[in-house]
Amino acid sequence: MRKFAKGGEEAEVNMTPMLDIVFIMLIFFIVTASFVKESGIEINKPEDNQTENPPPPDEEKRAIAFVIDNNNRITHDFRTIDISAVPSIIKKESVERPEAPVVIQAAEGAYTGNVIRIYDDALAVGLPASKIVVTPKK
Repeated sequence: MRKFAKGGEEAEVNMTPMLDIVFIMLIFFIVTASFVKESGIEINKPEDNQTENPPPPDEEKRAIAFVIDNNNRITHDFRTIDISAVPSIIKKESVERPEAPVVIQAAEGAYTGNVIRIYDDALAVGLPASKIVVTPKK
């Protein structure tokens, strides 16, 4: 049997070559990183305007539109409304956009009484008859 000597020399790992390699790699990456040009898209940012932008000119003339389908449902701005809400909608939107006309699109099978009531509501609000348009829905 072999006997091991206690308290003898212990094996040591020499770290110097590993540190040399780490420093050489660090220098290599620093030098190559300065030559790499990153490509990308240049963004043109708008200037920061503190003033409030007025609405586009077409927005002021956008029509107050009502659509009546074959089932006599009245739609305004992509939502179904009741006939009793029409005067308040016309009043509110004509104050916001005084140049806007009222457009009534009626389907072929729509009840004519609804068309006439919307037309009369627009007149009652104070819009001239020249700003009220009735068209067939296609």
